[in-house]
Amino acid sequence: MLPVIEQLLVLQDRDRNRLRLQGELSGIPQQRKYLESKLAQAAAAAEQRKQRLMHLESERKRLELEVKTKEDFIRKIETQQGTTKNNDEYKRCTHQIETTRTEISGIEDQQLVLMEQTEAAAKELAEADKVAAEEKSLIQKQVADMNAREGNLKVDLERVLADHAKLAAGVDPGILARYSRLIDKRGDNVVVGVAGVSCGGCHMKLPQQVFVEAKAQKDLVYCPNCTRILFYSRDM
Repeated sequence: MLPVIEQLLVLQDRDRNRLRLQGELSGIPQQRKYLESKLAQAAAAAEQRKQRLMHLESERKRLELEVKTKEDFIRKIETQQGTTKNNDEYKRCTHQIETTRTEISGIEDQQLVLMEQTEAAAKELAEADKVAAEEKSLIQKQVADMNAREGNLKVDLERVLADHAKLAAGVDPGILARYSRLIDKRGDNVVVGVAGVSCGGCHMKLPQQVFVEAKAQKDLVYCPNCTRILFYSRDM
């Protein structure tokens, strides 16, 4: 095997590690955003239930105040009724009292319904708060683990890049430039073996002359179809 092929195979291994590490690192911000979104959703769900409970409690207080106002009105009418000597006025007061008591009865029915809704809303809020707290604890741990992994990946990437730079320095600049362009274009599989009489990258059958040149191992040979760098070894 040509020495330059051996160099490029080692370099390709480093590039595979580099691309893997860079890929993992590039995905972390999106993962972090997803976790933050989950946390926000749990908090929003709890806040929504909190707002509903507050609305129900506010409505309950409004109804209590309305009942009190109507009871005060009844006492006022009863006082008027007790002092009137006019029969029609007395009947009018009686009608107002009965009507107001009917209204109070209707409001009290609303209060009972509202009380049940308030109790249910309080339970829902307690459950939502519990879920939000558990979600927050879990996500905080996941974010901490992610941050630690991100730090480790950056350290590994720095080491791989340093090693890559040393290896690249020993490769002919022209060959290195072509190899680098292939890496950018084809990914991490650009120095490939000859599989039978086909390119190990694009799997297209090689012209006989190209196959013979690759087998001779005298100079670099490129696949005429995908331009990958070809190599041949006896075990093939």
